[in-house]
Formats: sequence, structure tokens, C-alpha cells
Amino acid sequence: MKIKTFDEWLGGLDLSFWGTAQHKVTPAQFFDQQQSEGAVLLDLRSPEEVGQLALPFALHIPINELPSRWQEVPADRLVATFCSSVTRAVVAWAYLQLCGLDKVRILDAGYEALAAELKPGRVYKRTRR
Repeated sequence: MKIKTFDEWLGGLDLSFWGTAQHKVTPAQFFDQQQSEGAVLLDLRSPEEVGQLALPFALHIPINELPSRWQEVPADRLVATFCSSVTRAVVAWAYLQLCGLDKVRILDAGYEALAAELKPGRVYKRTRR
């Protein structure tokens, strides 16, 4: 795990990176990898937001606590960053990439898309593979 400068990191993000969406993961891809490889959902929402809707399967680190707690984020498996509007997820993704965590991706979803993957039919199919 090599900590990178912003210039080093950004300089490596060319069209092939952005054009192949290597920075994103869909909810379906995340849940498949969670089941098969133990992927982690990093919930960056505030305690107040989590109090309104908790995601018990997620690692909760509010975005403002990430600088002091980033070492809690696993480096050995997929980590999908999540917030309700994707904005904090993007910031956390960039921050964790700079910290050397190269398996971090942005969960390309808000509440609605995440909830769609938690419907009984999809959970059933995923757990029966």
C-alpha cells in the first residue's frame, strides 16, 4: 500500500480508466462481491442520517472522521463508498485512493438503487447461487 500524492494519482487516471468505469461499482456488483469475497460497504453518512436509516451490514465512518479512521478500512478486498447523494462517496474514494487503498470503488447509487438490490427476489437469487 503506497500513499500517493494527488498529482501522482490524478496523472494515472486517463481515458481508459474513466471510459471503463474502473472507479465505480453497481449495487448488484457490490452485493455479488460481498457474498463471494466479503466486500465492504463504507457508509459515510452522518450519525443523524444513520439514525434515520441504518445499514447494519455496512462499516460506518462519517466522512468527517475518515482522516483519523481510514486505517479501519480493509485494504485486501473491495470497499464500496456510499452516501445518499454520491458526493461524499466520491470524496472518500479519492481520499482512500491517495492513502493507497486501490480496491476502493464508488457505489454508483443512492438510496433507491441500493434498496432495489435488497428486495426479497434479488436477495433470494443472490443467496442461492
